[in-house]
Amino acid sequence: MQHIQDIFSLLEHPKKVVITTHQKPDGDAMGSSLGLYHFLIQFGHQVQVISPTNWASFLSWMPGCATVLDYESETSRCDKMIADADWIFCLDFNTLVRTKKMEQALAASGAERILIDHHQQPQSEMFAYGVSDTTKSSTAEMVYDFIVGSGFQNKLNDDIAQCLYAGVMTDTGSFRFPSTSAAVHTMVADLLARGLKQSVIHQHLFDNFSESRLRFIGNVLSNRMQVFYEYNTALISIPQQDLVKYEIKTGDTEGLVNYPLSIEGIKLAAIIIDRGEERKCSFRSKGDFDVNTFARSYFDGGGHYNAAGGQSKEPLEAVVAKFMMAIKENKDKLSTYQF
Repeated sequence: MQHIQDIFSLLEHPKKVVITTHQKPDGDAMGSSLGLYHFLIQFGHQVQVISPTNWASFLSWMPGCATVLDYESETSRCDKMIADADWIFCLDFNTLVRTKKMEQALAASGAERILIDHHQQPQSEMFAYGVSDTTKSSTAEMVYDFIVGSGFQNKLNDDIAQCLYAGVMTDTGSFRFPSTSAAVHTMVADLLARGLKQSVIHQHLFDNFSESRLRFIGNVLSNRMQVFYEYNTALISIPQQDLVKYEIKTGDTEGLVNYPLSIEGIKLAAIIIDRGEERKCSFRSKGDFDVNTFARSYFDGGGHYNAAGGQSKEPLEAVVAKFMMAIKENKDKLSTYQF
């Protein structure tokens, strides 16, 4: 994989470009993709953002989101664009398998794949160019760095600023996670100096949910959360019938895993959701417990040191049992938390 800087000199030569990200894109995935989209179209590139799946409705306010294609809904059209592309930018994922049903089309394309990502252990051999930096707060921050590093920061317009701010703000937990470096604040200061209105973005992202979601969260915290103080761990397990009862949509469970992590003494928080076709897991940790390794070892997943995910085809009860076994096997690491 050649360094991302090697394509800077090629930016002014229009190409057919596809930008994609991981399935069920979050704020960083969609924000970084659309931020890059608004940058590249200024060079005359033909650019199409393709999401492997649908996305949360609270992200649809982002400038350009109406042009994004859902691969599962328009597979044939997307396959042709992927096959015809000169460049495919792969944002906010480290392995092609995270694009779900798109994986085969991406792997088969003759396009040069370009990685911009901050997850551990990238599938480097699949990318012609790229940058993988686990110290970065978000892919949105990395797209900002890409734009500034290319020497074309004069193209940082309001559309780009809105998308990148949304990405970095959501992936840093509103700037409270340890990954929020001085460089993140410098980036935000630059975007604000360019005229960004950040309060409107916060409203779009956090004041735009249904009443049923709030009642769902109440049910989750009252009835679906277990705390295991002997392991400094909290677990939320959600059966599929809860999703149906409260009419939960894509994105409505975003951030739920952070609630139990706010309990004093909790070092590991997990959420396991029965989504019918599979069980999805999210893990968050404080301090020196590596949930990337935890997710890879037990749940066919991965991610960051303090934030990772996984999945399983086993029934919910079996996945919960496996989680209990896993925390018992890691008791020595989990029980070191100092109250």
